[in-house]
Amino acid sequence: MSLPSHSVWTVIVAGGSGQRFGGPKQFRDLGGRPVVDWAIEAAKSVSDGVVLVVPADRVSQAVPNRVTHVVAGGSSRSESVRCGLAAVPDTADVICVHDAARPFASTELFARVVAALVDGVDGAIPGVAVADTIKEVDETGRVVNTPDRAALRAVQTPQAFTARVLRAAHENGAEGTDDAALVESAGGYVVVVDGEPDNRKITTPDDFLWANDKVARS
Repeated sequence: MSLPSHSVWTVIVAGGSGQRFGGPKQFRDLGGRPVVDWAIEAAKSVSDGVVLVVPADRVSQAVPNRVTHVVAGGSSRSESVRCGLAAVPDTADVICVHDAARPFASTELFARVVAALVDGVDGAIPGVAVADTIKEVDETGRVVNTPDRAALRAVQTPQAFTARVLRAAHENGAEGTDDAALVESAGGYVVVVDGEPDNRKITTPDDFLWANDKVARS
């Protein structure tokens, strides 16, 4: 049974420096608008409010009428998420967290993760099947395990959580590569829904070239 009634807010994390890219790619022009604007548009389709987390020196440059709140991020992704959570009202029942560097997450994907928060589920995250064989190695590079790739998923954002559980997972200042890892570590029940192949994260200049080509073809 779906959650009977809920207020949904989204935190869009756009606070990174883009070290691997060579600059803050979330503000680069993509199809005539900043990369982050694509994420904002999709998030608004399911959200009662959107919090945009940006570097401190970008707060005054953000366009406030596109989102509900603009806040400065922290020194890590998890800290930036916590900065965003602080701006989400206590009345929110569901909080989505999305990376600004994933401009092609569809409105349907946002709706899918929110809809997956049925009774008893603390979080819902999108994932796609892994095509390559994955090896687990130790610190010397020796292979110690070859997991069954049929059981593996490459995880994306947006990730949706019940607000209470997400806030609790962040209370102790924990760090993680995504919010689902923090919720899982706290004992939360997280499910995976179908992700989208085009929901690719822009990390390198080659990723940005791919994104530009996709926009040009659309």
